[in-house]
Order: sequence, then C-alpha cells, then structure tokens
Amino acid sequence: MAQQWRRNRGTEEASVAVPLNKKRFNSAISLDRYSDHNVHDRYEINDETRNMCNDIMARVPYATLIATIMCCLGVGIFCGTMYRGATLASLMLDQVFHQRLVWLEAVQLIFAIVGASMAALGFMILCVGCLATGATRHRVYRAWRSRVGGRISCAVFMTITYILQLGWLLIFAFLVITTLIFSIFWGMCSHPRVQSLDQCIDFTQFDFLFPNNTRVEDMKVCGSQEVKLFCKDYVEKAEVMFILATVASLLVVLSLIHYLMCLSANYAHIRDHEKFQELQELQYLQDPDIDSPQPPLGSAHAKNRY
Repeated sequence: MAQQWRRNRGTEEASVAVPLNKKRFNSAISLDRYSDHNVHDRYEINDETRNMCNDIMARVPYATLIATIMCCLGVGIFCGTMYRGATLASLMLDQVFHQRLVWLEAVQLIFAIVGASMAALGFMILCVGCLATGATRHRVYRAWRSRVGGRISCAVFMTITYILQLGWLLIFAFLVITTLIFSIFWGMCSHPRVQSLDQCIDFTQFDFLFPNNTRVEDMKVCGSQEVKLFCKDYVEKAEVMFILATVASLLVVLSLIHYLMCLSANYAHIRDHEKFQELQELQYLQDPDIDSPQPPLGSAHAKNRY
C-alpha cells in the first residue's frame, strides 16, 4: 500500500509539474518583454544609431562642401548671364551699329565648356576632401604609397586652382569694365534730351573702337526706333546680366580661395598622418586598456573636416 501510495503521489506531482513549467515559460517571455534588460537594449540600439550618424557626419568635409556649393552656384549664374549678355551685345552691334562679330558665337560655346569644367573640378576636389577627412583618412592613407599619392593629388589640384584663380580674376576685371561701360550707356539713355529725341547718342569720339570701314552714321543712335532698340531692348537688359555675371565671378573667386585653403590643410594632414599614426601606436603600447590603435570618434583627428 505504501509503495502504491508513493507511486500515485509521484504521478500526481509529475502531472502538476507540467502545467507549472508551461506557465513559468510563458511568464518568463511576457516579463522579459518589459524587463530592464530589454529597455537598456533599446537604449544601446539608439546609441549605436547615434554613433553611426556621428561617424557619417565626421567624414563630411564641410569646408570643401561649402566651397563646392559656392563654385557651382557662381559658375551656373555666370554662364547663364554671360550667355544672355553676349547674345544681347551681339544683337545690339548687329541691329544698331550694323557690325557683326562672328567670334561671339565661339565665346558662348566657351562659356558652356567653362561651366562644365569648373563643376567637374569642384566635385573632384570634393572627393579629395572626403578622402582626407576624419576616419576615412586613417583607412585610405595607411600605406606610404597612398600618402604620397594623396599629397601629389593635393599639390596638383592646388596648382590648377591657383591658375584658375588668376584667370577668374582677369574675368572679374573684364566684367567690371564691361559693366561700367554699359552703365555709362544707360546714363546716356537716361538723359532728358535723348529721351525726348532732341539729341542723338553720338559715339564718333570713340571711332577708334570701331572698324576702319565704319560709316559715321552708324556711330550715331538717332530716331525713336534705334533709341528704343539701343536703350530699352539691349542696354537695360544687358546691364543687369553683366552685373549678375560680375557678382557670380566674384563668388567663384572666393570659392577658389576657399579651395586653396582646404587643399593646403588636407595636404598638411596627409603629410603628418604618419607621425600621428606613430604616436597612436606608442599610446597603444603604453596603455593596455585600449583595444585598438585607431582613434576614437571624438578625437582631434576626426574633427579635421577639410
């Protein structure tokens, strides 16, 4: 009887233990969903996302990016306004002074080529800045050959940018003179005697600027039709175009100066990267708690965004 009673009791305990284990298993899952461990896991995921965003932001060369935006904006405005201004000047010479300049069409094509070339140069310098910024520099310029190649590329782009800066300074000076001339033309058109058609706009004193076979009548703007064409249709619109082109060329000159500063800083960072790497290895050997010789995210090297 005693043995049968013990056997029955063991069977009851086994039958009771099964649902208890099931409840305990289900309870463990439901509690684990809202436990402190999972809440901290969510915070850790947010921290990883934040660190990833900070890492991406630390790799952006902000100074070069600003210079690229300035360069593209200035070149775009310059090409558009100069194309329109050259067209108006060509029509003015053809319909008012009866002079036809064939080379103005080639100049318009040059404006398009200059715009595409400057945009390509800006994006190439931006790529160089991305390679020489933050943690990307530590990965790309580890070897001696890569550092030499990075320094050569920076030096080449600095030379090209310096030559282009001299060219754009000449363009800026030319546009200042052209804008001044068209402003003088607009001042002549604003004269009361010219507006009342009592006096012609006489350019005979500037006959040295015209070809030798130019007639004297073609050097004078007389009559309501010619005055309207010269003042309202061409000079007024062309003056606005040349003013915008002058401002745009100044913006391009400033962007090129900005490029020179950024390339010089990137050249110095690539050149000194070997010294920084040796110092990091010494610090890694002296401090055993550091897991890797790579610099942390918020270090001084990651802040060099040029």
